[in-house]
Amino acid sequence: MELLNTMVSNTLAGSTSQTFFAPPDSNVAYTGRVFYKVFSGGTYMYSFAFSAITDSSFPEGNDTPRNTPIVGWEIISARVGICSACNMQEFSEISDFQPLYFDGRVGKKVEKAELFCSNKVLLSADKDEYICLEITYRGGKVPHHWENTIPAFLWDGEKWQPSNHAVFACMIGCDRKVKKKIGFLGDSITQGIGPKANSYRHWNAVLAEKLGEEYAYWNLGIGYAMANDAATDGKWLYKAKQNDIVFVCFGVNDIFRITDEEITKKDLLAIIQKLKEAGCKVILQTIPPFSFEGERLTLWKNLNEYIKTELVKYVDLLLDIAPVLGEDGTAKYELHPNETGCLVWGEYIYPKVKEFLDDNA
Repeated sequence: MELLNTMVSNTLAGSTSQTFFAPPDSNVAYTGRVFYKVFSGGTYMYSFAFSAITDSSFPEGNDTPRNTPIVGWEIISARVGICSACNMQEFSEISDFQPLYFDGRVGKKVEKAELFCSNKVLLSADKDEYICLEITYRGGKVPHHWENTIPAFLWDGEKWQPSNHAVFACMIGCDRKVKKKIGFLGDSITQGIGPKANSYRHWNAVLAEKLGEEYAYWNLGIGYAMANDAATDGKWLYKAKQNDIVFVCFGVNDIFRITDEEITKKDLLAIIQKLKEAGCKVILQTIPPFSFEGERLTLWKNLNEYIKTELVKYVDLLLDIAPVLGEDGTAKYELHPNETGCLVWGEYIYPKVKEFLDDNA
């Protein structure tokens, strides 16, 4: 897909095809808005990528299994604009609305499981302003992102109501020139659950702000996601492969849901090998503590030992985060690290990552 190869992400927001929702009436058109904070200000050509395939199993694999096609819906129209301020309940006036087209057409009928993108549009936005993506859609099942980590709204006929029943883009791409493209592959902790919604204070956002705008960052974290999902080598891992460097942080949900040490070991190794085969450099992190007990605590310890003694041989950099987040398995900063925990995490790994990037410039 040309967009993923030629353009780079310009937000730290996590937004992938986690699951789908069923609109009240499949024949009625609904309009939603999603707001993405801009990482690097400037004037760029933008294009927006969308996915008609679920990336991971949500929530327990029964509702929407990974790699499930989501077809039979359509984008009736779409447009983008710039917003200076936004929170989870309201947003300021939106300026410079411009229409989005798909292969030169006003809308897009999604009839097959695919990644697709909009035509390019020129947008000017300052750092920390928001890109508003407004899409009018219709269909029986529509892909979206379940967790409310970024502002999303639905028009109820009279006003905009906070709602995640909107079409989310999986990449906010632009033609900004950067040294390297960095991807963050993981679960809800990587996506941004823990810190206050729309705060952009999750661990990888903290790290990205410290590393600076010489690089582009694509947040591929998904709530409830497992290494077992990514190891299937579907569209989710395909997105990660488009980066030069990929952070991998999995294991919490595998411990809860797979509960098989050997399976998770194989899944982690498979992810690393597939990323390396695609030409990516891999930065692997140990599994964050989640206040596990009993057999799960033993599993957490065994998997982290395997990561530190065996998987370290296959990756370009290993980051052991247990010393600052909870070495005995008890989470110091709440189960999903809160803003303090994410700040500690980001600042702890920053020197090691900065040295790695300098050595691999």
